[in-house]
Amino acid sequence: MALFRTVCGDVPSHQIGHTQTHEHVLCNLAGTTVQQGSALADAGEIRLDNYYETRRHHSTFDLVMDDVEDAVAELAEYAAQGGHAVVDATPIGLARNPGGLREVSERTGVHIVMGSGYYHHDYHPPGLERRTRQELAEKIRSDIVEGVGEERIRSGVIGEIGLGWPVHPVERTVLEAAADAQRATGAALLVHPGRDTAAPMEAMRIIREAGGDTIRVIMSHLDRTLFDLDSMLRLADTGCYLEFDLFGQESSYYPLADIDMPNDATRVDYLTALIARGYGRRLLVAQDICMKTHLRKYGGEGYGHLLRNVVPLMRRKGMSDDEIADMTVHNPRAAVGIEA
Repeated sequence: MALFRTVCGDVPSHQIGHTQTHEHVLCNLAGTTVQQGSALADAGEIRLDNYYETRRHHSTFDLVMDDVEDAVAELAEYAAQGGHAVVDATPIGLARNPGGLREVSERTGVHIVMGSGYYHHDYHPPGLERRTRQELAEKIRSDIVEGVGEERIRSGVIGEIGLGWPVHPVERTVLEAAADAQRATGAALLVHPGRDTAAPMEAMRIIREAGGDTIRVIMSHLDRTLFDLDSMLRLADTGCYLEFDLFGQESSYYPLADIDMPNDATRVDYLTALIARGYGRRLLVAQDICMKTHLRKYGGEGYGHLLRNVVPLMRRKGMSDDEIADMTVHNPRAAVGIEA
């Protein structure tokens, strides 16, 4: 039997409804103000007169989501709109908070699957480069099988494993260790590829050579990485899940790279084309909420944007209810579920 390994315990996958497979409930991305020159130095609160510039460039205040009360309010609204589960893709190095996630889940009824592993090189804990592939794999395996901290709260996915472009040597070792842990646990491997069109295929090559299970890989952020159907089809042919997870982020300006971002309608068009070519059971959708300006409290779209706005858009563009259910219910069950 397949199980969702949540922060509150294992839940049979068939009991899980609408799921967004790449979100952040509690996290801290403020290190980006060091690595990314576009980030604002301003740590002031978000107001109507600075919302646009803050969302466009980000700020220290924007990049920290560490308030449990905010998270409870936002996920309670998601639940009221029909949301049933989220994968919190926050790995070690982004202020992962197992106890906080458990509290949010208990108070809202939303099932939360916690991540494990390590993000982009700039966020690696000090000394990570001295740890062996075997040591890293054992840490990830332990998070999933034994749990984290005194409460032994278990992770349910591996990732998001962060990669730059080109892949840093330590990132490669982490990805290889993640593939080892995937074999040992059967958990899904969630990859954050570098910001280059060649990055997803390179990540899949490393995983394959490390002995990973390609059909248990979720390739994230394709909406800022691949921009033509042929590239998406080539990636789909590797067997991985294709995740379009930036729904709601519609600005053409992308501060982290020279990328023309698609809007939600274009994302739906990509999904429709992939479904027409037979890949409907390998698609996942999410919003990658990871900043205060994404939250309803601060004027953003909130976790329920897919349910409120995108699902109706999918229907208007000709998707069937069965095709939508595949991306939001059945595919997440298959992608995230761990065989007992």
